[in-house]
Amino acid sequence: MAYFDAASSAPLHPVARQALLASLDEGWADPARLYREGRRARMLLDAARETAAEAVGCRADELVFTSSGTRAVHSGIAGVLAGRRRIGSHLIVSAVEHSSVLHAADAHEAGGGSVTQVAVGRGGAVDAGAYAEALRPDTALACLQSANHEVGTEQPVAEVAAACREAGVPLLVDAAQSLGWGRVEGDWSVLTGSAHKWGGPSGVGLLVVRKGVRFAAQGPVDERESGRAAGFENLPAIVAAAASLRAVRAEAAQEAVRLRELTERIRARVPRLVPDVEVVGDPERRLPGIVTFSCLYVDGETLLHELDRAGFSVSSGSSCTSSTLTPSHVLKAMGVLSEGNVRVSLPFGTPEEDVEQFLRVLPPAVAGMREKLGAPTAEKVVRDEDVLVVDSLGKRCPIPVIELAKVIGDVPVGGLVRVLSDDEAARLDIPAWCEMRGQEYVGEESAERGAAYVVRRVS
Repeated sequence: MAYFDAASSAPLHPVARQALLASLDEGWADPARLYREGRRARMLLDAARETAAEAVGCRADELVFTSSGTRAVHSGIAGVLAGRRRIGSHLIVSAVEHSSVLHAADAHEAGGGSVTQVAVGRGGAVDAGAYAEALRPDTALACLQSANHEVGTEQPVAEVAAACREAGVPLLVDAAQSLGWGRVEGDWSVLTGSAHKWGGPSGVGLLVVRKGVRFAAQGPVDERESGRAAGFENLPAIVAAAASLRAVRAEAAQEAVRLRELTERIRARVPRLVPDVEVVGDPERRLPGIVTFSCLYVDGETLLHELDRAGFSVSSGSSCTSSTLTPSHVLKAMGVLSEGNVRVSLPFGTPEEDVEQFLRVLPPAVAGMREKLGAPTAEKVVRDEDVLVVDSLGKRCPIPVIELAKVIGDVPVGGLVRVLSDDEAARLDIPAWCEMRGQEYVGEESAERGAAYVVRRVS
């Protein structure tokens, strides 16, 4: 079985396993106590903090350990917003932030604050100038991920941090995906990370708050972790997290070259092996191990099951794979195809043979699914004056796009096809199909149910 979902959670690094087992024997006592066992636990905790701080590039007393990366994000955002409430209550986030950031933004807005969401380009990156324009006199905090968790695109953190610093606004960087590869560049103010993303154990997050940043911890606090992360420290997991971060950093430069070549192989060969595929994300500024592509006329959930049966664990941002039946907010913000979406994220040490086998398995899996989905039924295609109307109401991705593709040849060049759909994914996938196939997307019209998506045949 080949595990290709390291962006969700990386396999436990061997060094993390060794450190975890060793610290279970040595680090079980309360590090706040003065007796021998407590002093030994305190030494382990201090050493782990020093190790993590060196990897991040901060002072040890600026870094605290939390119960998860999500908790670090929520605590970091809430603490800075509370500390700077006299400045204002305006928060800036990008449209492709991790859900933990967006959920925190929603809670802030529900509590009376204001939120500006900065758009991204088709490659998934924000424009630093757009962030600078979003800054206001009442801006309390700006947030920007270092690299995207779904498509791997790296963000211009240094440029955004410079604009924020000039405006006197702290920048919080969610570095969960990139911290295992290296330090985050730029003059950021707050940083968060998650150990299970770099091969550490789950249940350990990092929260770094630079000296001079106004911060007021929210909720009940105690004396642990500078009052920023209440509760007894999970010392064995913390020690393992710090040890694994140091270990992966030692391997990062060499492994980045190797994994980048493997993901580039996937980016280049998948469109040649599988027709009607869009590879998404920035082709250059991206993390070494992540590559994402979307396949037209394919159900994302079924494709994941097919690949699982073939021995490959991958993830997807397709609406068909979510309980809400809406596309990934990242793919939606980028304006790219969402149906049949596959994210491959390679863990450290992925063999070349596994990638080659994946490239052999994928084409027949996609071809078989497309054959099973078939063509639209004739009674669902009618003519309304000079417009061909395709009724896809009640059908989920990728059926509306398949039905459009089947009938586009039935209208003359310059003719129109009107696709009726009540699936949210159609709003994203039909324009994406038009761009891929060289047809003109005219726009969306209101309909009695759902919406009507109008396409003009160009070729």
